[in-house]
Amino acid sequence: MTIHFGTDGWRAVISDTFTFHNLRLVTQAIADALASGVWINGDSRLFQPDPRKVVVGFDTRFLSDRYATEVARVMAANGFTVYLAQADEPTPVISYAVKDLNAIAGVMITASHNAPRYNGVKLKSFRGNSALPEQCRQVEVYLNDNENQGRGPNLMDYDQARSQGLITRFNPLPAYAAHLQKLIRFDLIAENPQRIVVDSMYGSGRGVIKTLLYGSGCEVHEIRGEMNPGFGGVHPEPIGRYLGPLAGAIATGAGSFGLATDGDADRIGAMDERGNFVDPHKIMALALRYLVEKRGLTGSVVRTVSTTRMIDRLAAKYGLILHETPVGFNHIADYMMTENVLIGGEESGGISFQGHIPEGDGPVMGLLIVEMVAAYGVGLYDLVQNLLEEVGPAFYDRTDLRLRYPVAKQHMVEKLVNEAPAAIGGEAITQVSQKDGVKYILADDSWLLIRPSGTEPVLRVYAEGRTPGMVKALLGHGEAVAASIT
Repeated sequence: MTIHFGTDGWRAVISDTFTFHNLRLVTQAIADALASGVWINGDSRLFQPDPRKVVVGFDTRFLSDRYATEVARVMAANGFTVYLAQADEPTPVISYAVKDLNAIAGVMITASHNAPRYNGVKLKSFRGNSALPEQCRQVEVYLNDNENQGRGPNLMDYDQARSQGLITRFNPLPAYAAHLQKLIRFDLIAENPQRIVVDSMYGSGRGVIKTLLYGSGCEVHEIRGEMNPGFGGVHPEPIGRYLGPLAGAIATGAGSFGLATDGDADRIGAMDERGNFVDPHKIMALALRYLVEKRGLTGSVVRTVSTTRMIDRLAAKYGLILHETPVGFNHIADYMMTENVLIGGEESGGISFQGHIPEGDGPVMGLLIVEMVAAYGVGLYDLVQNLLEEVGPAFYDRTDLRLRYPVAKQHMVEKLVNEAPAAIGGEAITQVSQKDGVKYILADDSWLLIRPSGTEPVLRVYAEGRTPGMVKALLGHGEAVAASIT
């Protein structure tokens, strides 16, 4: 059995590779890794979690609740005390519970924003962050060893585990909500309550933002908050092309602006009062400006290589240290656990800020948007326009380009570096970065990032330009590169 943990866990097609049998095997390997005594050594920073306590959560996908119960049964059979969520919850709520309960790890059953046919496992370390790469490798080592030795999973009867106190059902939301009282200025929101549409996209963020805003005076209209494991036939990803229902709700007057969370609510998207999609680039830039100018906070800023350079211009304006990381929130989390990070985020919508867990969090960023609108006293459209006037313009797009045949990732990177053009769209290339793939940075601060997939013949192409024409030119160069692979 070939099962690999990626940057944020293991995902596979339900009933194909993601089966009860395989999940039990993976869970046994997780239990073995946790019991090995080297799990905490995988995180060199001092911490003293309970080595026998584990938190388990799940999203709204098909059979997620059943899968979570099986995880709990295997963990209990291995002598762990399991805190199993009573209902579907956002990944960041479960991640916070891991830290709050001082557990050694957390297991979240979810495939995040993937298509409905997928499910998966997100493995959390004791700080609430995604498990470190070396911790995931430990799990893979035990998984392969158990298979080679013919060792199956330990499994305990659910009722027996409950009666022995090895499985406890719990509600993680109250502790999370109490924590957010320290992060969000609910008093400011109450002084200028907003009318908001929340699109939960049938994911496990359903009801969360609405619940957290209860008593604030805000009118919250939630759409796609029902249980629908098929997500209405679309990817539960909060990007413009999947948010037609949110635009429709705003157009009919259900709210002044909109917030959207993905399948497990660790990502955020937004929509202004005119129905314009507000992407995570703008959300992160708005949040950075607000935290500095209105809250008076400081600290370093962390963004992935695929995230807007508006962040760079704001960081320079405020005299803040900026870190650029490879794609994946786990790289941002590394900084959040070692220094005073003001805000960290990535273009996909995973964003967190000072005082919170090192985890992308859709609900907390949605609430911060509400706070920003309330504090500034203007609509989200005007906030975005003011931002672009200050540090823009910035137009962005991305696409995946299929190659004619597989090419080794390193070979592709070398080709992109060696054959870098002198200019694109009339602007000279001033810098070539290999932080994650190859990134061309142009004289006008536009950029093109090409990340070859390590698993399939695909180039992932990201572009940001000062004009739509520059973005088109940048993507056109990516298309030409893809076409040249013959």
